[in-house]
Amino acid sequence: MFHTSLVSLAVLLCSALLVDGGKVLVFPVDGSHWINMKVLIEELHSRGHEITVLRPFDTWYIKQDSPHYKSITINSSAGFDEESFGLFVSETLKMRREGASLWNLISLRFGMLNAFYHMHQQLLGLLEEMFQDTKLMQSLHDANYDLVLTDPAVGGGVLLGHRLGLPLVFNVRWTIQGEGHQTIAPSPVSYVPIPESELTDKMTFNQRVKNFLFYLFTRFQVWYTVDSNYKPFVQRHFGSDVHYMELFQAADIWLMRIDFTFEFPRPTMPNIIYMSGFQCKPSKPLSKDLEEFVQSSGEHGVIVMTLGTLVANLPEDVTDHIAAAFAKLPQKNDLLGHPKTRLFVAHGGTNGIQEAVYHGVPLVGLPLMFDQPDNFFKMKVRGVAKVMDIATVNRENFLEALEEVLYEPSYRENMRKLSNLQRDQPIKPLDHAVFWIEFVMRHKGAPHLRTESYKMSLVQYYSIDVIGCLLAVGLAAFTLFIAVIKFLWRRVFYRSKVKNE
Repeated sequence: MFHTSLVSLAVLLCSALLVDGGKVLVFPVDGSHWINMKVLIEELHSRGHEITVLRPFDTWYIKQDSPHYKSITINSSAGFDEESFGLFVSETLKMRREGASLWNLISLRFGMLNAFYHMHQQLLGLLEEMFQDTKLMQSLHDANYDLVLTDPAVGGGVLLGHRLGLPLVFNVRWTIQGEGHQTIAPSPVSYVPIPESELTDKMTFNQRVKNFLFYLFTRFQVWYTVDSNYKPFVQRHFGSDVHYMELFQAADIWLMRIDFTFEFPRPTMPNIIYMSGFQCKPSKPLSKDLEEFVQSSGEHGVIVMTLGTLVANLPEDVTDHIAAAFAKLPQKNDLLGHPKTRLFVAHGGTNGIQEAVYHGVPLVGLPLMFDQPDNFFKMKVRGVAKVMDIATVNRENFLEALEEVLYEPSYRENMRKLSNLQRDQPIKPLDHAVFWIEFVMRHKGAPHLRTESYKMSLVQYYSIDVIGCLLAVGLAAFTLFIAVIKFLWRRVFYRSKVKNE
């Protein structure tokens, strides 16, 4: 009887979880972005929520079958496949190694702009097919999802969420227009550095000029790669009076994959929730053979190296130089979270850097593209990383960088301080993120946290119309005052003249 009661109680609890669980539609970004999105998906699934993931047929990392989610495969390409990305990385590195001539810099930048242009073009082509597929759209409507969880580095999830009339939650570091804060929060270029500028929040006059020029260039990038793709699509499907960025700015919650142990202080907004390090976990015990390997390093410890999706595309001579430098060190090379880990060699993706901060391991950086140089710049100014130019790395300078970080105590001490700051939070970042996702489910959105400033024109936002009105009133009052003075002066002068006569 007792066992029967326990079974009945367990069934009731499971039923309650299923009833209370929400339905989440996920529109992810492939590659490394999927790695951190998957962490949120698995946590939501563990709490009884039903997850459905939309994926193109040629996806790189996003599997069709998973115990944590159902998938809907779209028979269209999203323009983000492993082979094309590998070719792009190889070509970029080749140009970097040929030298920093003006022509090479222009070619690199133009190549990147074209790559982003075609990625957005293909993504919107996929979305166009989805919108025209009445059977698919009806099934998405009928599924009664509670919200759309998406990464706004591409716009598919945003546009789909608005088409379905669902609340939006972002897993965000970047939007289609750049760094996430710049889309939603005040971002004065006087002290908020533009990504890639490699500037801090304390700028000299010349640095502020540089930052402003970077800002102008990012506006050109947006005009070239984004405006030309998204404007006609959004006007065709949502109305000629709708600007595509309004749809992004209307998102309910922005789960930001950084915090102020990484970012410089800057203005923020009530619906930005910081979850830096949400994917990090304490290291688990190693398997017997790996533990023996690590312990065999003795007092010297181990070095971990990973270049993510970049590693397969390094030229053979670069990998030879790196291997030769490692061969001269007493440390072994593997595994990040172990207490014997002394150093992490990385390419500068946000995930890897946050793992290093979480475990308190100093860094040697080999950044190549996108946000990687900017990420490592932030680590360099905090005194926890030595940054190398991957185009000029050789066994001598690489070995010198490794030995500097290994044997200069300040790198490890500074990283321990940074790690303590990141970990010192009242609630775990992953729990914080999931709370706000569930908050949106419970309340059908979070409009009370969302500023309405995005609905204002630039003239209204910067109060140009108010300033113009006040100037006009002031000018009119001043003109009237002068006219009255002239009138009174003439009367007084006329009376004096009459008396004198």
